[in-house]
Amino acid sequence: MKKNRFSKFFLIPAFLSAAFIGCERDKNSLTNVVPGEGNNATAVNGNGNSPAAQISASEGLVIPTAIELPANLPNGNTRVATFFAVGVQKYKAQLIAGSNPAAYQWVFVAPQADLYDATNAKVGTHSAGPTWQLSVIDSIYGQQYSPPKTAPSQDPASIDWLLLQPKTGTTPKGIFADVDYIQRIATKGGKAPVTPPATATQTVEVKYKAVYRFTKINP
Repeated sequence: MKKNRFSKFFLIPAFLSAAFIGCERDKNSLTNVVPGEGNNATAVNGNGNSPAAQISASEGLVIPTAIELPANLPNGNTRVATFFAVGVQKYKAQLIAGSNPAAYQWVFVAPQADLYDATNAKVGTHSAGPTWQLSVIDSIYGQQYSPPKTAPSQDPASIDWLLLQPKTGTTPKGIFADVDYIQRIATKGGKAPVTPPATATQTVEVKYKAVYRFTKINP
């Protein structure tokens, strides 16, 4: 009996220790959620790459003159929204005119990404159009200026930074109703492969991340 009582008391601290270790493992696993994966809308990442961290870091970036917003004095501009995008840039093969034998090049098709806000919540999507949509009543289409307003990314392996405008013939809705400018900055990845396509039917999706800013002119 003494032996049994001793074993019981010995097992209690051992059980508590195992439970503590299990809790620590569960807690640590929450720091490794990747934005856009799984069903976790908060997308928290423990290494400083969360949407919130990326949006915060982008506020300190120097914006190239080529994609700067006009001053619009005397009243200036107001930022309406900022989102972090995680997704892909889609490309397809296109025949190079006059090539013999036939040769192909990559041409851009469309983006496909999830949008996150500064609370790490997944709030919408970015897709062909290009369009940004948070809900059926919050959406905007964009288009290039003529000539396009672009600047090389600070990362040479990444797609350009852009200044876009609302698409002619469309009406921005909801939160985007008064938006005059769309900026794509802080890009990571997304460039077409260096190796050209081998066939006319080849397609590819290249992972990318970016910050999108939506700004209106003050009346």
